[in-house]
Amino acid sequence: MIRICHMYPDLLNLYGDCGNITAFVKRCQWRSISVSVQEVSLNDRVNLREQDFIFFGGGSDRELKLIAADLTKRKEELIEAINDGLVILAICGGYQLLGHYYLARDGEKIYGLGLMDFYTQAGSRRLVGDVVIEMSIDGLPVKVAGFENHSGYTYLGSCQPLGQVLSGNGNNGKDGLEGACYRNVFCSYLHGPLLPKNARLTDHLIKLAMKKSGDNSQLRPLETELEDQACQVVLDRLGFKKITR
Repeated sequence: MIRICHMYPDLLNLYGDCGNITAFVKRCQWRSISVSVQEVSLNDRVNLREQDFIFFGGGSDRELKLIAADLTKRKEELIEAINDGLVILAICGGYQLLGHYYLARDGEKIYGLGLMDFYTQAGSRRLVGDVVIEMSIDGLPVKVAGFENHSGYTYLGSCQPLGQVLSGNGNNGKDGLEGACYRNVFCSYLHGPLLPKNARLTDHLIKLAMKKSGDNSQLRPLETELEDQACQVVLDRLGFKKITR
């Protein structure tokens, strides 16, 4: 049984980010892997150490302020869970909350959890459009596609990027980096939603969550020609070569 926790679905769901939960659950169910989904919002009780996969979506500055205060109360428990192998996917606003702070255009600083070494500040222009990055999955280079729409510019410190930008802006449109990762925590600005477009990334997260749950069995492949189709649509539009397995 993979235990999934969807954090703040009522506040963090820009651009259909909840589709990431749908894709994760369906690719488990198609393999007869049992899953449970718990939705958690402000002040709800949850044992984060008992979860295998946690998802944070995107939201506006107003939502981030509310959630930052609530998450601060859960910080120590979240750190323990991450150190124990918890898998996290955080998109856009959820991504920003895991860093040191977000500096708004009016000068207000919204403090994050500081779980990862990066900060975000409001940029001079909005970064919008299709994105393709190259990341490593099980030691192999994999192209990942999505759509970005953010005015926050993120700058990494010591933490590693999720991938290198091949097309689009990424974290800040300057350094060629997209997202951030630490242990089993994966952060990205890619909407789309991200997981329905990228089957290999979804399966990678499932494998990690299975291991966290104590299941070390092999993940059965899903034999379908449509598996990479959503990602390939974006790659074709931007002139990238066809995916080869």
